[in-house]
Amino acid sequence: MSKVSPGPTPGYLVWRLANKWRVAVDRAVAPLGLTHAQYVLVASLYGMQRAGERPSQRRLADHAGLEALYVSKLARALESAGLIERTRDPRDPRAVKLALTEQGESVTRQGIAVVQELLQQLLEPLGGLDAPRTRAFTEELMTLLDAPLAPSVTNYESIQGTTS
Repeated sequence: MSKVSPGPTPGYLVWRLANKWRVAVDRAVAPLGLTHAQYVLVASLYGMQRAGERPSQRRLADHAGLEALYVSKLARALESAGLIERTRDPRDPRAVKLALTEQGESVTRQGIAVVQELLQQLLEPLGGLDAPRTRAFTEELMTLLDAPLAPSVTNYESIQGTTS
């Protein structure tokens, strides 16, 4: 017989924190004309450009942890808004390279400042952005993000067997 947890499960808390963060960032960057997902894209692109890279949509998707198709949709919207440029890669005609426009860099810098302030608020209970508890929390999150996560074939087959 399995024990029922007396409090919220870690999965539930991760889901709640992710939603809390997404909503807060959405609200914070809305005055800049961005959604949270668009912010993730332009902020990631900004960081990659500062490191000397002009990434393809696929590379940016991998870096940001988003699906390539979703990045393509976001990139088209950001291009229409004048924030990024999309150009074909001369070495690979299937690949699309991305770059922030001057306006895109300005909006992104503003967004980064707003989100950094929001992050400081979120992490204040742990002592702030540079606190030892925050560093430990970040390491724990990295451990969880690096762990493979897929349903096991055994569990899937046992579920299928009970529903067929």
